[in-house]
Amino acid sequence: MKYSPEEVIQFVQEEDVKFIRLAFCDVYGKQKNITIMPSQLQRAFTYGVAFDASAIAGFGGEVRSDLFLHPDPATLISLPWRPENGRVVRMFCDVTHPDGTPLDSDTRGLLKKAVAQAAQEGYAFAFGSEMEFYLFQTDEAGNPTTQPYDQAGYMDVAPEDKGENIRREICMILEQMGIQPEGSHHEEGPGQNEIDFRYSDPLTAADNAVTFCSIVKTVAAHNGLWADFSPKPLSNRAGSGLHINFSVKGPEGSDPLPHVIAGLLDQAYPLTAFLNPTANSYLRLGSSKAPGYITWSSENRSQLIRIPAAVGEFRRAELRSADPAANPYLAFAMLIYAGLYGIKQGLTLPAPADFNLYTAPAGVLSRYRRLPTCLEEAMSAAWESKFVTQHLPPSVVAAYCRRRG
Repeated sequence: MKYSPEEVIQFVQEEDVKFIRLAFCDVYGKQKNITIMPSQLQRAFTYGVAFDASAIAGFGGEVRSDLFLHPDPATLISLPWRPENGRVVRMFCDVTHPDGTPLDSDTRGLLKKAVAQAAQEGYAFAFGSEMEFYLFQTDEAGNPTTQPYDQAGYMDVAPEDKGENIRREICMILEQMGIQPEGSHHEEGPGQNEIDFRYSDPLTAADNAVTFCSIVKTVAAHNGLWADFSPKPLSNRAGSGLHINFSVKGPEGSDPLPHVIAGLLDQAYPLTAFLNPTANSYLRLGSSKAPGYITWSSENRSQLIRIPAAVGEFRRAELRSADPAANPYLAFAMLIYAGLYGIKQGLTLPAPADFNLYTAPAGVLSRYRRLPTCLEEAMSAAWESKFVTQHLPPSVVAAYCRRRG
């Protein structure tokens, strides 16, 4: 249910809400929040809530550091793990300067702009996330270790799979918060898990991805565990991916998906810095089902983009390179822009790579362009890309290409 400001205020009064979390993300997608009391809610809707942006990554320095949070009432949700008496709710926020102009490096705002541009041109995108994570044991002080919670493998069951009850608890909380999980299972690595949830419009999908990470970390902590979303937490084990499923509807029943995929393939190299933003990301790419080349195919998990076996409304494509370190708002925005680029340019798909890239000989692989093999290479590609600088403000490009300025 999407609320208006008046309905939010009424809900807070009637449901014994004592704390309102105003949530936002820094430029890298890490969630932050300020908690206000119900007496401040009307002021928050009318004027916004000021905060010191100098301590937020990508939001500027100490000079003119005051920014304002404006809660989005449509994102109101209760936090089920907080007490019933004196309930806690959360809303995502838009970030603005004191004069009300949007902050350039508010990536949620950047995604809104991308969605609006797509709609203006007659296209509607939808995204769904498949996010993998590891569960590690903690030491006596509650600090994370590198000892996996179990030694189970892909789709194993209890008792080998100790994460079964953790995933169950996460799925139940997701449902209580209006996010529909579609499936969950143990992944390939020891202590590695995956939970998939239903696709939705881009902004809701990104909000859900951020919420999902928060839920997983909270449930893990309540069970004395540490949830790790880094791309390659164990050097000799499978990495964790953020597989992004996407579809697009065009005007008058057109099928723009092939052009969208072609656009993503064309811009995949410079976009890698935003889909794989840490040095750890490049320990994952090119191994253990993580793609290393700019290719596509149907039903082939060695590819950058695959088209799963599905028909009708479930027809979609899957981008397999991104990892959980990515900011979902920024990732989805850039995928939309790349897709629109493919449509505008009338790009056509190259021949599919219908073979296993992990076992292909070097002579075959030499016909395909590799993804960047390290963070430095990815940052250089982004910094030099006209496509990137055309669609992202300088502050965001500089934040991700910080060693190239």
